[in-house]
Amino acid sequence: MGAPGTTKFQIDLRRHLRERKVERRLREVICEIAEASKYIINSIRTGDLGVAGTSNLYGEEQLALDVLSDRILQKRLKNSGVVSNVVSEENNEIINFECTNKVCYSVAYDPLDGSSLVDVNLAVGTIISIYEGDNILQCGRNQAAAMYILYGPRTTLVYSTGDGVHEFGMNQLMEYTLVKENVTIDKVGGIYSPGGQRNLYTSGTEAFVRSLEEKGHKLRYSGGFVPDINQILMKGRGIFMYPHLQGRPDGKLRLLYELNPMAFLIEQAGGAASTGSKPILDIDPEGIDDCSPVFIGCREDVALAESFIAQE
Repeated sequence: MGAPGTTKFQIDLRRHLRERKVERRLREVICEIAEASKYIINSIRTGDLGVAGTSNLYGEEQLALDVLSDRILQKRLKNSGVVSNVVSEENNEIINFECTNKVCYSVAYDPLDGSSLVDVNLAVGTIISIYEGDNILQCGRNQAAAMYILYGPRTTLVYSTGDGVHEFGMNQLMEYTLVKENVTIDKVGGIYSPGGQRNLYTSGTEAFVRSLEEKGHKLRYSGGFVPDINQILMKGRGIFMYPHLQGRPDGKLRLLYELNPMAFLIEQAGGAASTGSKPILDIDPEGIDDCSPVFIGCREDVALAESFIAQE
């Protein structure tokens, strides 16, 4: 590898944030989350994979790793002094902190998305949404930053503060160093990741999927939201969907913890994210448990999905 590549890999996360002129306290929030991920990685590698014995507000059985990851993140953000409140997929209320700074942030997160995949050794991740101020119930377009951390064969961190999408990899010293700046995706993709039971698809979604298959799109679905979105971003093509279903018009994925941060990242990379009729980032949340259908990825693929759904 030549000298330019060597220099690139020596840029760590904190330096990159500083050089991008990210607001100082926002840098602190992002770096606290990066530090917390190191403890989550260790928990995944060594922790108890059994059930914690409690349920989250959606009635899903919590794994011990869900609970532990939530506590790790919550503690780091509380002690940062720059976070006024947090809301986690694993809790049923917004948790307020004492923020001693003039500029404070609110954070919504899914501490361990896809945690049920850990015991079969598949990739999982942490998803983060950050807003300036103390109001977490804002439309996703107001996000100050969004990020995810993928715990796979490699541990990678992907973030955006509204100035492009940037990927970092964890090195042997457990430091995040720059892998790729300004990640972008094409207008049209060649892969699709379809969530939900296909026999429950509405007519428009079914017609859309058939059109993708007829064009030769390959099905690539891991069962984890973070690895599937990461695949689209890093391959630069594709579409993920968890649509409205018969009997489940709002889909499954949560707006605050999953859809808003991923939609922000995908849009920053040149893609699109839609409910099937409007941009995900334009939804005004009514509560912390809101869900929405989603079609997210290459712009033209998302637009095609909308056109089929409009004909239902």
